Amino acid sequence: MTLWLGLVVLLGSWGLGDWGAEACTCSPSHPQDAFCNSDIVIRAKVVGKKLVKEGPFGTMVYTVKQMKMYRGFTKMPHVQYIHTEASESLCGLKLEVNKYQYLLTGRVYDGKVYTGLCNFVERWDQLTLSQRKGLNYRYHLGCNCKIKSCYYLPCFVTSKNECLWTDMLSNFGYPGYQSKHYACIRQKGGYCSWYRGWGSPDKTTINATDP
Repeated sequence: MTLWLGLVVLLGSWGLGDWGAEACTCSPSHPQDAFCNSDIVIRAKVVGKKLVKEGPFGTMVYTVKQMKMYRGFTKMPHVQYIHTEASESLCGLKLEVNKYQYLLTGRVYDGKVYTGLCNFVERWDQLTLSQRKGLNYRYHLGCNCKIKSCYYLPCFVTSKNECLWTDMLSNFGYPGYQSKHYACIRQKGGYCSWYRGWGSPDKTTINATDP
């Protein structure tokens, strides 16, 4: 068993493409949770790849050109390589070389960055404006909040620091509107609520923008 295979259950975040691939099962996660629970969050372009003999199917090592870092300054201020399982059945991630810029999240172990299908990984041009703003300054404001998933009605928040995430109830499925356009932000009195405004969160208007 490779390091990544042993860790994949712990890294349940938003995946790229078919996050329900054979033998790879990931729990849905709001991008904010994925951001807050990752060691590394960067925008980068893949410029090379190499298969190394680690684990039963090998490990794919992507060489990346880092464009911007959003999280991980103290862990690894500059990322040059991204490691993932070579097999998609083990949640290995397939990225295009010299084609797209990606938003990449991952964990750092023994000085290496690991990611996979269960992480928040997406082409940069596929992110919404709200998600990009979340990465720049909103998501980190809500890392002390808890996003509570709702799969079946009725659903309720049980503490003041929770935001109820209902994307999975939609006929359109996941990821949904809250994933694409909202951040869960702590407001006055310690309460957390959804925010979707264009400017900096304002304590007098956050409640009015609940979904």
